[in-house]
Parts: sequence; structure tokens; C-alpha cells
Amino acid sequence: MIEAGDLRRALGRFPTGVAIVTAAAGGEPAGMTVNSFSSVSLDPPLLQFSIDRKARSLDIWKATQHFAVHILAEDQIDLSNRFARSLADKWTDTKVAGGLGGAPVLEACLCVFECAKWAEYDGGDHLIFLGRVERLTHDDDARTPLVFHRGNYRRLAEKTGSLDFAEDALLLHGW
Repeated sequence: MIEAGDLRRALGRFPTGVAIVTAAAGGEPAGMTVNSFSSVSLDPPLLQFSIDRKARSLDIWKATQHFAVHILAEDQIDLSNRFARSLADKWTDTKVAGGLGGAPVLEACLCVFECAKWAEYDGGDHLIFLGRVERLTHDDDARTPLVFHRGNYRRLAEKTGSLDFAEDALLLHGW
């Protein structure tokens, strides 16, 4: 039997980006920091993230038909921390705009994916949400993404090499 703490430590060795997911249902906003975000498909454009079944806002996530995923920049640690906690005041002084289906859209993120809920799946102690990207906005400036590794925020190092996509993608992805 694999212990949860051992699994968490092992998974922590895999660096991830940091995202905030937001939604609204019945006039009530929900938002949380996640690193369970990933792309699923380019055609149709699908992405996924998961939420703990014990989350206080789970009913909002189950009821909503739209959500937004915000990719954070390395200068947005405070925003990440604010949405990582179960605080009622996380929306205070947070600049938002109305997105598709009423999902709150946070300002000044590297990238925002506004999605229609495609499906919801059982994922053990989490629910997995799949969304179809309906609108995409991204920041073209030189900021770099916020990274999470071994329980801490990290900065990207200088690139160490490059991948010739045309030749090597077939090997990496089996296409």
C-alpha cells in the first residue's frame, strides 16, 4: 500500500506551473490555486484540473457550466497564496472582470483559458473537471511563469537546450 505522504513527496519532485481556477454559480464566486492543471487535447481544445472532494466550494464547481484557468507569473506569489487558502475574503481587493458564463477572470495573469465544462469525472478523493477552451487571452510580455517544486515556489533557470519540434516531437509524443 502506498502511503499518501510518500506519494505527495514523490509527486513533488515533478515541477509544475501554478494556476488559479475560478467559477461562479448562483451568484457565488469560487476560486482556488491548483497545480493539477494540464492540457488534454488540441482538437477540440480541452484542458483539465482536479478539486478535492472536501473543498468548501465543491457545490459551486459541480453546478457551474463555465470556468476560467489563470496561469500565474513569478511575480504573483501573493495572489497564489491568497487563493490557496479557504478564505472568505480572497476576493477582497482582487481585480476581476466577468468572463464567459459569469466566471470571474483575474487581471494581469500570463494566460487565461475561459472554458465551458465538457465533463466531470471521479478521481478518487478528487473530482476531475474537463473544459473546452472557448476564449484564450495571453500576455506577450517577458514575464516568466510561477513554478512549484518540492513544496516551494521556484524560478525558472536559464534554458539548457532546445528541442527541434519538427523532428523530435514524433519521438516524444508518438505522433
